[in-house]
Amino acid sequence: MPDLFAPDQPSVITNPPQVVDCDVAIIGSGMGGGTLAYALRESGARVLIIEQGDFLPRERENWSIKAVVAEGRYKNSAPWYDEIAKKSFIPGNYHYVGGSTKLYGATLPRFREHDFGEVEHPDGISPAWPISYADLESHYGEAEHMFWVHGNKGEDPTDPWRSTDYPFPGIAHEGAMARLADGARRQGLHPFAAPQSLDVRPGGACVLCPTCDAFPCMIDAKGDADVSAVRPALKSATVKLLTNAEVTRLNTDRTGRQVTGAQVRHNGSTITVQAQRFVVAAGAANTAALLLRSSSSTHPNGLANSSDQVGRNYMAHVTTFFLAIDPRRTNDAVYQKTIGINDWYTAGADNRYPLGNVQGLGKLRGEMAKRARPLIPTPILEGVTRHTLDLFLQTEDLPLPENRIALNSNGDITVRRTATNMSSHRELIRRMKKLVHRAGFPITLHEGLGVEATSHQCGTARMGDDPATSVLDADLKAHDLDNLWIADSSPFPSSAAVNPAITVAALALRLGHSGALTA
Repeated sequence: MPDLFAPDQPSVITNPPQVVDCDVAIIGSGMGGGTLAYALRESGARVLIIEQGDFLPRERENWSIKAVVAEGRYKNSAPWYDEIAKKSFIPGNYHYVGGSTKLYGATLPRFREHDFGEVEHPDGISPAWPISYADLESHYGEAEHMFWVHGNKGEDPTDPWRSTDYPFPGIAHEGAMARLADGARRQGLHPFAAPQSLDVRPGGACVLCPTCDAFPCMIDAKGDADVSAVRPALKSATVKLLTNAEVTRLNTDRTGRQVTGAQVRHNGSTITVQAQRFVVAAGAANTAALLLRSSSSTHPNGLANSSDQVGRNYMAHVTTFFLAIDPRRTNDAVYQKTIGINDWYTAGADNRYPLGNVQGLGKLRGEMAKRARPLIPTPILEGVTRHTLDLFLQTEDLPLPENRIALNSNGDITVRRTATNMSSHRELIRRMKKLVHRAGFPITLHEGLGVEATSHQCGTARMGDDPATSVLDADLKAHDLDNLWIADSSPFPSSAAVNPAITVAALALRLGHSGALTA
């Protein structure tokens, strides 16, 4: 069997042997898997990243609204089936090196310190994590440097304590977003520069273009897991990447305590990856699906699922696209995903329960709006969107056992999700209407996102101290197995109300630096 980790072997494996041997196999190259490989790059362990897709092509269509939005050029996930609506849909999951971060909005806020404890909501209690903010704080700082995070310390009234400042200053608001920020301040609120992962460093490549949020970056100026984690990791001779490789199941020994191999579909053939330790980082839905597909006589309900919690407690935030419109003035912003508002993030004097987070969206254009309003001519939509200020509102949802990822008889992913805390979300919308009206935007439109909004998915293999009610321990190791860990958003016991990506990265760095995978 050839030694793929020999010094003369390429970092990207395109023609693997029937059996590949390594020390640590990482399934998935997104924010969790890519960051973990980065953390292990100097450990001496032979690390193999297994990615279902390939490198996303660099081409002019990267920045084409028609190609990306209207035609869905880069959507390559298999359909999911919505058990409530009884229909299939293509989720916002992407199988490329770097995973879904290749098309993410690059907003990287830390969880608030209190998010790791119990939080009361109108529909129930958001549970505490088995770790605290302090356990992740230094790893948050390392991740912020990895991903070029820009922000301003002290602007966000809910920002948790930090031992290091943001690596780079926040990105200034422009156009209508600057007017909104000024108007919010006049109303006693505290708008801030949302932490963004872009190469706006001195001499950096980013040009703050309008096609960033939900688009690939043609010039590698977005801090995604491919650019900021996988590529630096591959500079190490002990880290390799296997692309176009879908892991279909994990096999165990006769005791069921040790994963012995990953069964991989690669370019039409089946190969086996053997490792001392396995880490699944395929995203909350696909990680759960892989564990469920890996059932056996020793794990009849799915791998690592003696608790019956694999796939359950699925969360994805309660979310709304919110448009503030001033028909008298155009919005001249080019890059407008700069603002954050957290004044109602926690319970306060005039809100009994937390309401959530507000942040900027990439600039909406007529061709984008056409998907939601197909009967309206594109020129009319283009005229309207020249006046819109585009925002994203999100409220924490709760981990309900009946909200779950499962498999149908064909082994395809099904999802069942009923949103929670809708009363808080409606109040957040009401307050934003009042804010923007007073700031000079007399017209508002908003549209809630449903189960198809999967970019903030989490919670399907939650961590906890009790093996009867959780899948993983506080160190991300499966209770039921001796050599299996999960390093994506699956372990989240709660979703908080901010984007999960940098918390995934911080968890991966904590695992990578713990020595558990290299001992």
